[in-house]
Amino acid sequence: MSDAPDTATTLTAAELEEIGRANESGRRPVVFVHGLWLLSSSWDRWRRLFEDHGYVTIAPGWPDDPATVAEAREHPEVFAHKMVQAVTDHYLAAIDALAVEPAVVGHSFGGLIAQKIAGEGVSAATVAIDPAPGRGVLPLPASALKAGSPVLGNPANARRSVTLTFEEFTYGWANNLDEAEARQLYDEFHVAASGVPIFQAAAANLNPFSETKVRYKAADRGPILLISGEKDHTVPHAITHAAYKKHAKNDGVTEFTEIPDRGHSLTIDHGWAEVARTALDFVSKHAPTEG
Repeated sequence: MSDAPDTATTLTAAELEEIGRANESGRRPVVFVHGLWLLSSSWDRWRRLFEDHGYVTIAPGWPDDPATVAEAREHPEVFAHKMVQAVTDHYLAAIDALAVEPAVVGHSFGGLIAQKIAGEGVSAATVAIDPAPGRGVLPLPASALKAGSPVLGNPANARRSVTLTFEEFTYGWANNLDEAEARQLYDEFHVAASGVPIFQAAAANLNPFSETKVRYKAADRGPILLISGEKDHTVPHAITHAAYKKHAKNDGVTEFTEIPDRGHSLTIDHGWAEVARTALDFVSKHAPTEG
């Protein structure tokens, strides 16, 4: 990690400003990595909680993400073609510009990317929440297939951005919520997403060069916690626990916890604070605030 950002990267001016603020603070940064169908602003409440406990936070978007949900809905086409490794490299560039080794917290495809970052040895502690499956994670429950069908059902979606209908969002994200909350989350947070990462994950175990590959046994991986939502349809228990078993072969600290009665929306719905505090407790134990 360097003392100053490299402006030749894909990082935006706003992201560089956040990195500068983090470096000036001297505190341990926490890097938040969002997944498909969300923007980095979905982490705002988490960021306030972690900063209230002494951390400084950054939440880069994926390359070329719009700044707001409103802009994202006006231009859904900008999400197309974003692939796992390019997004990972964007976050690695942000981390390389930090003066203090960060903790990393990711959800869904952000949870997969967080694991890839940990495998590069640049995370002091990592939390992967309902992470999309990396290569070598074999379970494929029926609910995950159904949740992925709005993308996987049409091969042309590998070249497109995809917006979920409210019914598709309810099944994949908000199946444990009442309709009013599901609608509120859909209206507040949901944006289009690149289709190609889902195809990359679906084909990963047939492709030895898959961009979803995680270095589970990396000696410098650092402590990692995997969090599963009990009722998640998109990334069910079997997928998250299979990733945990892959990580458990590492000599580093590896933990798994399941949050009861929670679906894939667990980072943004009414129970977000319970999940955030679970992540905060792990990060505080293994990556104290003073870097």
